[in-house]
Amino acid sequence: MTEQASLASRIDARIAELADWRGEMLARVRELIHRADPDVIESVKWAKPTNPAGVPTWEHGGVICTGEVYKAYVKLTFAHGAALSDPDRLFNASLTGGTRRAIDLREGDALDGEAFVALIRAAVAFNLAKEPARKR
Repeated sequence: MTEQASLASRIDARIAELADWRGEMLARVRELIHRADPDVIESVKWAKPTNPAGVPTWEHGGVICTGEVYKAYVKLTFAHGAALSDPDRLFNASLTGGTRRAIDLREGDALDGEAFVALIRAAVAFNLAKEPARKR
């Protein structure tokens, strides 16, 4: 199994272990991320004793977003969300930070799939635009 397949299987396991609306939401978000960017790289970061499963993370040219799971909501934190245009107002959390923005999804919430795909694409474009500056 490749490293990427291993990381994807860890996210699969996390979704399966949730076995409730949070797992369904995380699976839907994951599918939308892959639709937006077929070249996305999945990883799992920040595993620790209080969260041994770690945090699903999607990257392309840098972190796009993370998918943290809490009892009452799924939090999608965009690493550079403050720099992204959000005409559909998907961001509803972490709005005062200088860099990150988040989307908190609670049970029964609807996520506008097309707007989310556009936001993911904007995050990838932002990351890729930064890349040449890093190589200098």
